[in-house]
Amino acid sequence: MGFLRHRGDDQVGERFLMREKLLAIGDDFWIENEQGERAYKVNGKAFRLRQTFVLENAAGDEVARIQERKLTIRDKIAIERGGDTAATVHKALVGIRDRFAIDVEHGDDMKAHGNVLDHEYEIERDGDTVATVSKKWFRVRESYGVDVAAGEDTALILAITVAIDSLTSRD
Repeated sequence: MGFLRHRGDDQVGERFLMREKLLAIGDDFWIENEQGERAYKVNGKAFRLRQTFVLENAAGDEVARIQERKLTIRDKIAIERGGDTAATVHKALVGIRDRFAIDVEHGDDMKAHGNVLDHEYEIERDGDTVATVSKKWFRVRESYGVDVAAGEDTALILAITVAIDSLTSRD
């Protein structure tokens, strides 16, 4: 399977391998691309008051900070870039268990829905799928894949996936 896939005439974006259940405070892990190359590092920072992960590119530059927001009515995780909030991920108020709202600061909001606990879900914006998460593509134990659509902000989508994983690992 090639790195960039095609659906008809449409070019499909990148696929990444994520590790499952490794989001303990202080844990670090690499997100690999389809060729098994290290593409992003999730650096688990141990802070006293809140859980924080830093998403770094392969060169070690911070591309996003994923930070738990404690003093709110419901669990929220903020994704920050350059000190500003880029997006906030939280469980949707609707009675559907596996549904998350993603409030994007300078763009259209997104939502994640599907079987989030089993890592089988989609992230959508205005009805269009921007990423698909599935365990079916890789045979690596305790891992799952994230397919990011062409033209999407890969680092933001991966940070959202880490945030959702963090929110569901506590349930």
